[in-house]
Amino acid sequence: ASRRTPKGNRRRNCIGNRVSALNRKLFRDLWHIKGQAFAIALVITAGAATFVMALTTLGSLKVTRSTFYNDYRFADVFAMLKRAPDGLRSRLQAIPGVAQVETRVVAPVNLVIEDFADPVTGLIHSLPDFSDPLLNGVFLRTGRLPESGRDDEIVAHETFTQAHGFEPGDRLHAIINGRRKRLTIVGIALAPEYVYAIRPGDLFPDFSGFGVLWMRRKPLATAFDMDGAFNNVSLTLAAGAKEEEVIDRVDDLLARYGGLGAFGRMDQVSHRFLYEEFRQLEQMATVYPIIFLGVAAFLLNVVISRLIRTEREQIATLKAFGYSNFAVGWHYSKLVLVITAIGIAGGIIAGTRFALGMSHMYMEFYRFPFLRFTVDPQVGITAALVGAVAALTGTLYSVRLAVRAAPAEAMRPEPPAKYRETLVERLGLKRWLAQPTRMIIRNIERRPLKSFLSSLGIAFSYAILMVGFFFGDAMAFMIRFQFNFTQRDDMTVTFVEPTSRRVIHDLLSLPGAESGQVFRTVPVRLRSGHRTYRTTIQGVDPDGDLYRLLDEDFNLIEIPPSGMLLTDYLADLLGVEPGDEITAEVLEGERPLKRIVVTGTAHQYLGVGAYMRLDALNRLMREGHAVSGVYLAADSLHEQEIYAALKEAPRVAGVTVARNAIKNLEDTMAEQMLTFAFFMTLFAGSIAVGVVYNSARIALSERARELASLRVVGFTRGEISYILLGELAVLTLAAIPLGFLLGHALSLYIVEGIQTDLFRIPMIKSPKTYAFSATVVLVAAAISALMVRRKLDRLDLVEVLK
Repeated sequence: ASRRTPKGNRRRNCIGNRVSALNRKLFRDLWHIKGQAFAIALVITAGAATFVMALTTLGSLKVTRSTFYNDYRFADVFAMLKRAPDGLRSRLQAIPGVAQVETRVVAPVNLVIEDFADPVTGLIHSLPDFSDPLLNGVFLRTGRLPESGRDDEIVAHETFTQAHGFEPGDRLHAIINGRRKRLTIVGIALAPEYVYAIRPGDLFPDFSGFGVLWMRRKPLATAFDMDGAFNNVSLTLAAGAKEEEVIDRVDDLLARYGGLGAFGRMDQVSHRFLYEEFRQLEQMATVYPIIFLGVAAFLLNVVISRLIRTEREQIATLKAFGYSNFAVGWHYSKLVLVITAIGIAGGIIAGTRFALGMSHMYMEFYRFPFLRFTVDPQVGITAALVGAVAALTGTLYSVRLAVRAAPAEAMRPEPPAKYRETLVERLGLKRWLAQPTRMIIRNIERRPLKSFLSSLGIAFSYAILMVGFFFGDAMAFMIRFQFNFTQRDDMTVTFVEPTSRRVIHDLLSLPGAESGQVFRTVPVRLRSGHRTYRTTIQGVDPDGDLYRLLDEDFNLIEIPPSGMLLTDYLADLLGVEPGDEITAEVLEGERPLKRIVVTGTAHQYLGVGAYMRLDALNRLMREGHAVSGVYLAADSLHEQEIYAALKEAPRVAGVTVARNAIKNLEDTMAEQMLTFAFFMTLFAGSIAVGVVYNSARIALSERARELASLRVVGFTRGEISYILLGELAVLTLAAIPLGFLLGHALSLYIVEGIQTDLFRIPMIKSPKTYAFSATVVLVAAAISALMVRRKLDRLDLVEVLK
């Protein structure tokens, strides 16, 4: 035993020394390739940051939403109706699967605000007289709730008060059921059903033109002749209840009271917008990290392959002295993991900071009373595992070559590359090319796969930038299509109740009113087989020119005397084609049920709907020449006079000004687009720098002896720089068309993934997007080339040639 112990200790000391020697070699290798390692780590950082940013933002917003919904009792099912007695509440409560019921009065109002000329509309909601609401509670940001019985006190939504600079104590006027009333704002609030405060029927918010208000139940019910009655109901579901069955029972009960069709939380406007936003964040967390980590894996493979080739003799010596294949392979794997760990750590830190900024940006549009910013350790762990797997997978082949090489074979110098005339030279263009140019072409053709992969990596930079900026092009096109070609009015006037078509003559008599086109909208549930969709049928006046239906080529579609047109996306949702019949269940009036032939489809990017001729819809409803509103074209010099007249009109429910709608749309999207474009530019630049700098540094390392020899025989610094960097310039320029193709494919994939019934993004890209993408990548490549050029100018000829 005394003799074996020292030998065991010597063996352990020997192994420890070997490990220590390999660790010292690891850090020396890392220092030797520090520039390339940093560039690769930068790409990994971009990928990990995108992943962490998207998922952390998504997780924080989901926790915030869930907390707000739970604390303020957001309902599961909603229904609007004409008027029902309060006694109906007990029958609603008795429906199997219903947990709680809240009835209330909700009514449209026109608001008159001093020093604000544009029309302002609102929705005013009742609050229980002596308690907080059972469902859909109100979070008070400042101030207090109205006192019981006071008919002049209201609470206003925060987005509306901020748009006009209101504080508790400020006053405004409202046209309530045709009567002008002076109201005092006593509180500023937020609510779970108005996280995204948007006017019914709109797709983008107008914070200054639309306000959500709350008043105590008794004074509001008295003003709208709703004493002992309600026109809005919300429900929550018991555990295990089926939403569809509850909705059917609610519809059956409310049908005789003018029910407009109950719907679940997923169809509640505010929640639906949140849901779609979260879906886009999930897509962002999937697509972009794959690109970044794929490029990083490629770069690691190139760097480690080059390092292994230059260390062939060292590897052979290590194996000759007894180092195992595992020890050598693990050494180079650790090198990869160290670089990856640096990138992942940077990505987690940067992604968390970016996520906090993005979460606050979303809070500007989706109003929560608080932000529950949470950092899930699992997100960071997942990012680290995915990054490590991608990096090791990318370098597996190179490491495998290192451990398989026999010592005697590895000690031989690597065979020189075979040089021969290129295809360009064989085509007879040799005499037109200078010697340095021919060297560039030969080196690219000698390693076609490496050259292609380098161009592919740079091409992804173009692609990411194109995706970042194409949304702006698409939104500009959508606005032009919607407001210049389809809906060409200056303002849309809607009425509280369907009214006689003769109302258009009253509107056209206003000073500055030039032309008008009436329309009728009817809530409806469309059925085709097992598929259903709740939307509206719009009756269009075929003689009007302010609202038109177009196809994808901007051609006018004539509405047939009978039958129905559907938007193309709605036709796909219902699985119908022109010539098929669908069932239309009208949700107001006498609620007729009729089979209607689909005569064609129209193209729209915002919302979905069904269209009929106005007279055909009136016949379906068994009513006279009734209209729901008027599209109005007006002289801009007289707009304010028209607004002033419409504010006082008791039958007018609201006025939507096209100019304001466009501005709100652009303002809403501008900040998101700019933020998204900033991140994409930053990340795409990191890829360009990572690929170009690594390619240049590896080329310099591999060809240092060759370039030094050229300097010795008389080539200038400029000429050898041209040989080295000219190759990178060719690869970068060759990546432009490839990048454009990848950008188009990636944009198409994203567009297909976010198509919803709320909006569809067209595949539109302006020349500016292509030009900007190319400029950013070329600038990043030029910066990388200048960094390598400095090293090339400092090349020690004697040292290299030893």
